[in-house]
Amino acid sequence: MKTLQQILDKTKHLVFFGGAGVSTASGIPDFRGEGGLYGTEFEGLPPETVLSSTFFCLQPEAFYRFYFRYMVHPEARPNAAHRKLYELEKADKLRGIVTQNIDGLHRQAGCQRVYELHGSVHENVCLECGKHYGLSWMLRQEGLPRCDCGGLVKPEVVLYGEPLDKWVVTGALREISGCDTLIVAGTSLETEPAASFLSSFDGRELVVINRTPTPADGRASLVLREDVSRVLGEIRV
Repeated sequence: MKTLQQILDKTKHLVFFGGAGVSTASGIPDFRGEGGLYGTEFEGLPPETVLSSTFFCLQPEAFYRFYFRYMVHPEARPNAAHRKLYELEKADKLRGIVTQNIDGLHRQAGCQRVYELHGSVHENVCLECGKHYGLSWMLRQEGLPRCDCGGLVKPEVVLYGEPLDKWVVTGALREISGCDTLIVAGTSLETEPAASFLSSFDGRELVVINRTPTPADGRASLVLREDVSRVLGEIRV
């Protein structure tokens, strides 16, 4: 922690790259960790199949049974990690958050400079007319969520087989390539193309905070095998 604080004290342009481990302290299960979602099956199918664009089109009822049971956590609230990142942003130390999470907790904590690579459960759009709906509306629907026009409403989250939003990608890569310190936290870096974003980093300090090894450990200035919320909660702004 002393070394991490020294790194941050010298940092002028910090970027945070986070994954599911950032939100576990908020009660949202990790995906690839022990007992994680990707180690289970749903109605005889692996999660990667259910969370694909093809499955959504062919079996939307089954998709939504899975989605509302495992992917949506309306009771979750920002934890110490989200709150500390907000403090760092307010102090103009943190210039960007690049997240693989779809829970929206960074924005709920007050952060503005957020690049949600895989979208957010809080944004939903009608596939017919393009009307937007919030999460609270989605949770009130019975059966398939239908727009006023009758069209099916789809969460604006990136499913398997779908590309990332080009403007979000552009912004995220711009921030990563321009920072002097990059913190990578709560991610195994196994999901592409998000994991390859780190190849754009050419700054001074790379910090990895994750309970298990990652492909970035070898080039990191500091590796902490700790809980993300505990580590960030102890940072002095």
